[in-house]
Amino acid sequence: MARRDKGRQRIEPGFSSDRRSDDDDMRADPEDRPVRSQKRRTSSRKPAKSRRGRSSRRQGGGLLGLIRRAVYWSFVLCIWGGIAVAGTVIYFAAKMPQTTTWTIPDRPPNVKIVSVEGDLIANRGATGGEAIGLHQMSPYLPQAVVAIEDRRFYSHFGVDPVGFVRAMATNVISGRLVQGGSTITQQLAKNLFLTPDRTLERKVQEVLLALWLEQKYSKDQILEMYLNRVYLGSGSYGVAAASRRYFNKSAHDVTLSEAAVIAGLLKAPSRLSPARDPKAAIERSQLVLAAMRDQGMIGDKELTFAMKQPATRAAAYWSGSEHYVADRVMEELPELIGDVRADVVVDTTVDLGLQKLGEASIRDLIQKNGDRLNVSQGALVSIDGTGAVRALVGGYDYANSQFDRASEAKRQPGSTFKPFVYLSALEQGRTPETVRNDAPIRIGNWTPGNYNGKYFGKVTLAEALARSLNSVSAQLVMEVGPGTVVDTAHRLGIVSTLNANASLALGTSEVTLLELTDSFVPFANDGYKAPVHLVRRVTTHEGKVLYEYKNPKQERVISERNVGMMNAMLRQTVDSGTATKAKFGWPAAGKTGTSQNFRDAWFIGYTSNLTTGVWFGNDDGKPTKKVTGGALPALAWKEFMVAAHKGVPVAELPGNYRVNEPVIDGNDALPGADVPAAEGVPSAQLNPGGPVGLDDQTGSTHPTPPAGVGGNGQKPRKTTLFDLIMGN
Repeated sequence: MARRDKGRQRIEPGFSSDRRSDDDDMRADPEDRPVRSQKRRTSSRKPAKSRRGRSSRRQGGGLLGLIRRAVYWSFVLCIWGGIAVAGTVIYFAAKMPQTTTWTIPDRPPNVKIVSVEGDLIANRGATGGEAIGLHQMSPYLPQAVVAIEDRRFYSHFGVDPVGFVRAMATNVISGRLVQGGSTITQQLAKNLFLTPDRTLERKVQEVLLALWLEQKYSKDQILEMYLNRVYLGSGSYGVAAASRRYFNKSAHDVTLSEAAVIAGLLKAPSRLSPARDPKAAIERSQLVLAAMRDQGMIGDKELTFAMKQPATRAAAYWSGSEHYVADRVMEELPELIGDVRADVVVDTTVDLGLQKLGEASIRDLIQKNGDRLNVSQGALVSIDGTGAVRALVGGYDYANSQFDRASEAKRQPGSTFKPFVYLSALEQGRTPETVRNDAPIRIGNWTPGNYNGKYFGKVTLAEALARSLNSVSAQLVMEVGPGTVVDTAHRLGIVSTLNANASLALGTSEVTLLELTDSFVPFANDGYKAPVHLVRRVTTHEGKVLYEYKNPKQERVISERNVGMMNAMLRQTVDSGTATKAKFGWPAAGKTGTSQNFRDAWFIGYTSNLTTGVWFGNDDGKPTKKVTGGALPALAWKEFMVAAHKGVPVAELPGNYRVNEPVIDGNDALPGADVPAAEGVPSAQLNPGGPVGLDDQTGSTHPTPPAGVGGNGQKPRKTTLFDLIMGN
């Protein structure tokens, strides 16, 4: 059988071309092969267990595939997101200047105004305070700001991702904006370089600038710049300004509770200001204190003590009369140094102690007598023999009214103008013993009259001035000529325009308290004029002198003879005349004055040490209840001068002239006899910037004569008073 198989050749079936030979009868086509087809059907049937395992593998592979696909696409999205962010950053960065040109902009200049002793009077400028170093601040200030604004300030690189995520989570949970994610460095970058617009571009630039700041400056430098520039409400930029504004103290002296209040302002400077809402300010400060305690900056005892501090409302505006001084300094500064381009220090002539005394005397008298006497305002100016202003009080309360009644308000001086008339008469040869007839007179259509219509007949010029007799003053101004009196007043220091008419004798032309007081200085200064000035020196913060007052060569404006005569006459006003309430133990002289209907009450008095002027009245021009120059003004003057002369050796007034006879018997003194000195003449309303009106011409039978009546400033004609009165 084996042999048989061996002898036979096996023919294998196969597929080839369609051509067939005779020997191909056993070749099978695919359709002729049932066994192969059967195998295909058999192979498609698998055991159930195998099918289930395969199905399980397919399901498992699907879940893993889904996870793999999610990871993959997340990775792809991150890549594209990173590319988009990078592109955005590059785009906005390209719009910014090159980093080589980035510089910290100069802080707006501050003007530090100090007294003659070096005490701070005020800061002026856009910031409201000077820039100071961290070492000059209370240590509580930087600690409080870091605790509440950026607790990781000293550890992050300018941007705090942890703080940003925490802030966003808090905002999402709260459903509103509760926390911000900006660091102190980012806030500084925004304040220095950017606008407050909330845009993507601004935020990107803020981050880039913060990174640059961190690379270029130390943490302490960044914090110092921030604390000196951040806005803290009520016009205060920086902690130095805020400390002065809210607590009236240096930033160096700020307490823990006060530092917490200042740091709390950063959230909402206007809404949380102690000047607006003390309760809200304290509530916010307690959050700051808690944050400081949580971060170990303070202990439990410090926290408890600070929490107990009561809420105190800060003044709604700067208070204190020294701010009148600061305002005037700022008006003068451009003429002295031009534009202020850097921090400067202005040394003034003001004695801050005297300034406070002057303010207190004005305020106390109005508080005690204002309602009863219908007087609501007062002003005071004091000038020494060099022309230096030692005190300038522009009103009752600077917080309520910043209008300076000492240097800006013009009013009728009344009888305080008469010394210029009498000096003009002395310069033409008359003496204090020269006699005039005090009687009713008529000058053209004008009939000036004395107070209460009382006349004294023949009196000396000394007695007429002490009694402030209007009739004699009108006679003298007609004799010497109104123009001559105008020239005399201008020579002594009056700068306002004066009407050269007969009524000038009664103080009808308006002047300021400052210029009127300055014009009395030559009487106290032995006849020499001393230009009034308020600024001694202006220096940069580094000490470079930008301006320094140079005492000019003093000019004699009153002869030695006439200084002695005028002082002898004006001294009688204090010794036995209308200003006896001003006596305080020093040789003193001066002149009271009261305008028509008791609208203005004045006293300008002086010693050999100081010349001080005082005014009382109302801004709206309403009459007072018969307040005279010898009443409230004399009392305020005395209180001020007593303090100003404490410890100063007593000195006589210039000149040794003595009046030959007593001017006024003490029993015959007429307190207020100088009122109303300007009765029957125009009187300007006192409302600053308001319209000018006319008073009722009570006490006068005819209108004021026109300008030029009685002379034109030339030497008087050789004529009699009768000729002048009759118009011949």
